[in-house]
Amino acid sequence: MSEPADLRAAVAAGAMGAQQTYDALLDSIVSVARNIFEAKASSILLHDEDAAELVFAAVAGEGSQTLIGDRVPDRTGIAGWVLTARQPIVLEDVASDPRFARDVAQSTGYVPSGLMACPLMFEDRALGVLSVLDRPQRPSFSLSEMDLLGQFAHQAALALDLAARAQAARAILSGAETRLADLAVLAERLERLDEDRRPAADALVASLARLLR
Repeated sequence: MSEPADLRAAVAAGAMGAQQTYDALLDSIVSVARNIFEAKASSILLHDEDAAELVFAAVAGEGSQTLIGDRVPDRTGIAGWVLTARQPIVLEDVASDPRFARDVAQSTGYVPSGLMACPLMFEDRALGVLSVLDRPQRPSFSLSEMDLLGQFAHQAALALDLAARAQAARAILSGAETRLADLAVLAERLERLDEDRRPAADALVASLARLLR
């Protein structure tokens, strides 16, 4: 296999591994959050800025078999408010809150009574929302528990950054960025040339420079 092909294969393998690690980490976060808070469900919704929607990326408990990939408007409901305000929230009676969008909740197949939700912040960007919904066997959600949920949200944001890096690596394998990978290999080969072949290499580089002006 040629060196450019070797490079592309290595990048592809790394990108695939990073994506799998990212998916597993998000699933783990919602599962652990649901168990710790003894909630009926926990979910991570990611923000699709281009579509102005929130996308279910990971779900534990209610809706785990049906909601992955479903989309809701990004400025609707409690999750939309958390994303826009970049603030966590604790609600014991969501139905009495004017921000609650019952029609959107019903479209997911599960209407919660109470919830905690936290934005997924990476640097200064809101990447999505982490929520835990209802816990019938325990007292109401408390503000002190929000710190713990925030730690889960932080881990989810790190996973999202990992995903972004994986997507960037995959982009190298297609389009214009493939040429950059090939140029990197070409530059390495030029550095290893014998002295008697160096003038021809220098002429090639000069021709490329003129072409790119």
